[in-house]
Amino acid sequence: MTSLSASGSAEAPAFVQLHHEDRAALRAELAAGLLAPAATIAPKFLYDTLGSRLFEAITELDEYYPTRTEAAIFERHRLEMARAVGHSHTLVDLGAGNCAKAASLFDAFEPARYVAVDISVEFLRLALTDLQRRHPTLPMLGVGQDFSQRLHLPPLAGDGPRLMFYPGSSIGNFMPAGAVDFLRQVRGEMQGGALLIGVDLVKAVSVLEPAYDDPLGVTAAFNLNLLRNVNRVLGSDFDVAQWQHVALFDKARSRIEMHLQARADVQVAWPGARRQYVTGERLHTESSYKYSVEGFDALLRTAGYTNTRCWTDDKAWFAVFLAR
Repeated sequence: MTSLSASGSAEAPAFVQLHHEDRAALRAELAAGLLAPAATIAPKFLYDTLGSRLFEAITELDEYYPTRTEAAIFERHRLEMARAVGHSHTLVDLGAGNCAKAASLFDAFEPARYVAVDISVEFLRLALTDLQRRHPTLPMLGVGQDFSQRLHLPPLAGDGPRLMFYPGSSIGNFMPAGAVDFLRQVRGEMQGGALLIGVDLVKAVSVLEPAYDDPLGVTAAFNLNLLRNVNRVLGSDFDVAQWQHVALFDKARSRIEMHLQARADVQVAWPGARRQYVTGERLHTESSYKYSVEGFDALLRTAGYTNTRCWTDDKAWFAVFLAR
């Protein structure tokens, strides 16, 4: 648990690691996806330590509008949001990453406690330790957890209302049915609090696709790094040079898709199996669903939320919802 100095300042954040890498289960999951008729790799494998750092770089790109657009919404409306939420909540940061988004709200929201949750355990530990130095009197807890499978906060997260914070449009990585299930799990952890969630809205393809396929190739590096992580976990022999990054918008499903496409016929082997991929064959690595304001509000209500508010930017590219 967090230790306190004589002055009442926290010396280090507490940390609970609920996510322990089950190598056998991960290998089985990867093998099943790679051998499927339409091969897939779960997007969680994008976020090893290097992948997390590459995603940080993506958020700095001109083409990647979600981060700066969402930040502008918070800058403009955070006091109004804070009044709507009320104070003395535990701020639970889902997919915390470097914790910067939540930290930017501390002054306005005045949380009683900060709980950061992320699958990338070591990355989170470093980020939270640095944040605790800058906010020594705010109790902090890090939770290493893969909440894409199941969200359940430990007792150290404390009692009382929780503001569940899920920024960055990560809800779009779930298929709609999965999003409803996840939102229900979040509601079950709120303890009378609320949900503050970022949602990417439908817009022109000319804006959407460059955000996921930038000219500098940072997003390509992020996607290709997944293959190195798969090699580490599965013991496979993917050659990154034999694959290329592809991003496209599927209008029928209202989602951006990221793929890795074979540059030539290639055979990939791992212990106990192998597969031949033909030129142009793709591995689906991530989907990012884009919603209308009305469509996401309906999704929240399907998940059991009855009191919702929404703020958008001037171009209506992005939305932040508050739901109870």
